Amino acid sequence: MVEHFTHGALTPAVAYAVSVIGSFVGLMFAARARNTRGAGRGTWLVFSALCLGGTAVWSMHFIAMLGFHVPGLAIRYDPALTVASGLLAVLAMGLAQYLTVIRRGTGWLLAGGAIAGSGIVAMHYLGMASINMHGHLGHDPLFVGLAGAVALLAATAALWFTQRLRGVVSILLASLVMGVAVTSMHYTGMFGVHVTVDETRNPGTVPGSTAPELLLPLVVGLFVFLLVCSLLLMLGVDDSEPRRASRTARRDDRPAPAPALPGGEKGRYTARHSTGSAWDRPA
Repeated sequence: MVEHFTHGALTPAVAYAVSVIGSFVGLMFAARARNTRGAGRGTWLVFSALCLGGTAVWSMHFIAMLGFHVPGLAIRYDPALTVASGLLAVLAMGLAQYLTVIRRGTGWLLAGGAIAGSGIVAMHYLGMASINMHGHLGHDPLFVGLAGAVALLAATAALWFTQRLRGVVSILLASLVMGVAVTSMHYTGMFGVHVTVDETRNPGTVPGSTAPELLLPLVVGLFVFLLVCSLLLMLGVDDSEPRRASRTARRDDRPAPAPALPGGEKGRYTARHSTGSAWDRPA
């Protein structure tokens, strides 16, 4: 029997909170990228991909896996495959955001959603492939398809948020929705997992690292990274404000139109009553 909530509601609650925080910081970086020109835009996009792919998706998955347990079986994780799954999520989100923010357009949005959704699904099942145990891990195709559909919708929604949203309140609400979508995708795929115990395998030490052994550096690195990202958001200059200020300054610097003077065009005065010179008068 497979258990997904060994620690009760704690693991899904913490996983959801981490996904929301990663989504919020990532969408804030995406908003900065949208309002920036030049090399600075690429920097904001990189940080956004790291937060969305690395924190909102990959870290959420790994924290939720702390509740995964098969009675009577030791579970270990291959560190190389675990890290590779995280890099895959970050690369997929980075490419998708490039298409959405730089290229723009509905077609690029859908293409980016397909890339990001596929990357999220690949990350999930590559992470599952990193599990070592004295048994065989299988997946129900129905739940795999449902998880893929949820991932596709969640990724497309995230990219749409990246294109459209402005303001902290809107981005916070979008982050709450994204947290629900990403967490739902994870548990939809996990509900289709089944394990067959291998009775013939020699019951020795299972290779790999335990979940807590990987969790400690993950948590420490996660909080340090989010702290640095928060500082960058607070200290970084959003150049949309200078652009608006420069446009206002240009408008203010324009010369005021000359007032219309009586009896003629703007800036030109024509006397109403002209006596002329003595030479012009008739004799």
